[in-house]
Amino acid sequence: MVEPKKYQKGRHIYTRWGGQVKEVKIMPEQEEKQVQIRIEMDDAMAQGTYANLAFIRHSETEFTMDFIYVQPQEPKAKVRARIISSPGHTKRFLLALQENIKMYEQKFGEIKAAGEPSKKIGF
Repeated sequence: MVEPKKYQKGRHIYTRWGGQVKEVKIMPEQEEKQVQIRIEMDDAMAQGTYANLAFIRHSETEFTMDFIYVQPQEPKAKVRARIISSPGHTKRFLLALQENIKMYEQKFGEIKAAGEPSKKIGF
């Protein structure tokens, strides 16, 4: 049986079983009560989805991010996931992604950005 591992980053405490984070606790500030969010994930979601292209659009109130898989040598692509988020949460996601890229590059070296798609893609 895999034993859960806990680690803390800032006010967040993460519990990891195997390779997946299953539970996140947010530590209280001085006068706040502790909030515990139990995150559930079914087996299909845990497998993940591969995407090699993303389209991002926004309005005043939300960002829409489409994650797409473009098949090599095929003139078609499929949207694998669509995430719709508020501007504030999108900014927090960007900051978390930047922090994780920084940690990745410190450990494994610089990531070279992928080039532009060679084919025109649209809906």
